[in-house]
Amino acid sequence: MYTTLISAADLAGHIDNPAWVIVDCRHDLMNLSAGREAYAAGHLPHALFADIETALSGARRGADGAFRGRHPLPLRADLVATLRNWGIDDDTQVIAYDAHGGMFAARLWWMLRWIGHPAVAVLDGGMAAWQAAGLALSSDAPAPKTGSLTEGAPLVATVSAADVLDNVKTGNKVVLDARAADRFRGENETIDPVGGHIPGAKNHFFKDNLGPDGRFKDAAQLKAELAPLVGDPHKAIMQCGSGVTACHNLLALEVAGLPGAALYPGSWSEWCADPARPIATGT
Repeated sequence: MYTTLISAADLAGHIDNPAWVIVDCRHDLMNLSAGREAYAAGHLPHALFADIETALSGARRGADGAFRGRHPLPLRADLVATLRNWGIDDDTQVIAYDAHGGMFAARLWWMLRWIGHPAVAVLDGGMAAWQAAGLALSSDAPAPKTGSLTEGAPLVATVSAADVLDNVKTGNKVVLDARAADRFRGENETIDPVGGHIPGAKNHFFKDNLGPDGRFKDAAQLKAELAPLVGDPHKAIMQCGSGVTACHNLLALEVAGLPGAALYPGSWSEWCADPARPIATGT
């Protein structure tokens, strides 16, 4: 079972395994059709396409009308139904990939763990690693099949905006923001309406989890870099702009042998939507 990362070589050895499901998570936050267009132009053999905006996100507003962020989690039952429609069973090995260093694939990795499915991994290096190995792409969509995945107990933790607000007051937990440093400081904000960060948060840009080759750094290096930031991971909260790249930091923590941190799914996009919540700028 692969539970964090898989190399292109190892995936190639299983590419025709009918018990494996491969999911293309390519996306562009500024061009919402780019992922699907890239998939149509060529993808890993047998891969399905996951739309971050629909398949891997829920309604932006809750029953009370409150904004839940740009990529709120779907209902667990809805996610299970989506995964079944992709042919996923309880014993299926799922592999997620993208062309962005795992930026979007890590979201699917985390979500499968959220519904209790441990057999999920991210293709280390993504499309670039696959193509660098000289491996073929396909433009054929796989035949649809229905899986029998059952919903299990979460293997990961989440916190709400109210939990984070309480933590701003108590400081009991470390909050780690996965956005780029300038957005964390409140500069060059082009996605959300308000710039800044959650008071007391630290910054660890998700791309810092990767080496120059676009693959994740090894476990020892990740631990050396992340452990001083998070301390006890069970007392840490990961967030970002909308709950996507925070999953990259969660994956890096898992690779580093530092499991247990929680995700704030709404992240900055939900947080800054309520003017009553405090914000900070600068470092």
